[in-house]
Amino acid sequence: MRLTSDFWVSALMRRVNGSGGFAYLARRGSAEAGAIFIKLRKAGGAYDLYGPAPQIAYDTGKPDERVFTRIGQDLPEWEADEKLRGETRFDPDLWLVEIEGYAGEEELFAVVEL
Repeated sequence: MRLTSDFWVSALMRRVNGSGGFAYLARRGSAEAGAIFIKLRKAGGAYDLYGPAPQIAYDTGKPDERVFTRIGQDLPEWEADEKLRGETRFDPDLWLVEIEGYAGEEELFAVVEL
């Protein structure tokens, strides 16, 4: 059974904040199944954006795991925000988590390259 978006986002934010990073909820979406987007600020000030991976990217052995794909890399903040505005027009129930300063050893979320 897949975790609700609300529960998954809360766990992600606790993990980031507990490791000395800073995560905050910039947009609250549908609690049950809203798509989750992540805006990650890198050390140099550029941003990477992640969004839900298409269904074909999921591992059939782990169908309930959330998988993301990078939808923008090394973007200035204005460009990252513009991409997110476009996503919001398409899906007004999306979640947006912004993260900076995460220096943990483990991967925060599963990412696939398409």
